[in-house]
Amino acid sequence: MTAVDQSPSLPVLDAAQARVLGCLVEKEATTPETYPLTVNAAQVAANQRTARDPVMALSTGDVHHALRQLESLGLARQQFSSRAERYEHRIATALDLTRQQVALLGLLLLRGPQTVGELYARSERLHRFADAEEVRHQLERLIQRQPALVLQLPRAPGQREDRFVHLLGGEVDVAALAQRVQPDAPAGGSSALEQRVQQLEAQVAELQQQLAQLQERLGG
Repeated sequence: MTAVDQSPSLPVLDAAQARVLGCLVEKEATTPETYPLTVNAAQVAANQRTARDPVMALSTGDVHHALRQLESLGLARQQFSSRAERYEHRIATALDLTRQQVALLGLLLLRGPQTVGELYARSERLHRFADAEEVRHQLERLIQRQPALVLQLPRAPGQREDRFVHLLGGEVDVAALAQRVQPDAPAGGSSALEQRVQQLEAQVAELQQQLAQLQERLGG
């Protein structure tokens, strides 16, 4: 068996819905001044070329449909403003999650399978964990839930650390995920530089989102 069955009591999201939900979680923490998100802002966030795996090219219609579907599942809620409809996530209420768990699930929705170390390093702007052990503890709580929201993947050849994946996308093909994930990089390397580049690219993406918001306020 290479797949893990998904409990029918959990919402099952397609790729677009998972990406958009992850964006709502991320932008609530990183750009609260533009949250809840308009459809256009959600599209910009969903199609970022950094901090996303895989990179996607969703249309406005794709994103709008995903938001409406998330709303029907109780995972998002529409807010109205004078100029545009806006959406906020409701994942904490719908799934009874803590802030720490929302942050981790948001990262898994946006970036696919990740190690404890990766989640700890990438979570700072969503939630500041005390250390990697706190991240692991929260992941274990998500695994032990009934039904589980997170799965610990078996290690593929060349990997030294366990990876974790969310279970909101239906059936998980463990073998296929193992083939996608690259072997762990040697210790040291250019991880600090890569992290700095990712931070700068994320800032550019946020500026693009704010520009889209400003264009909407100015009527196009």
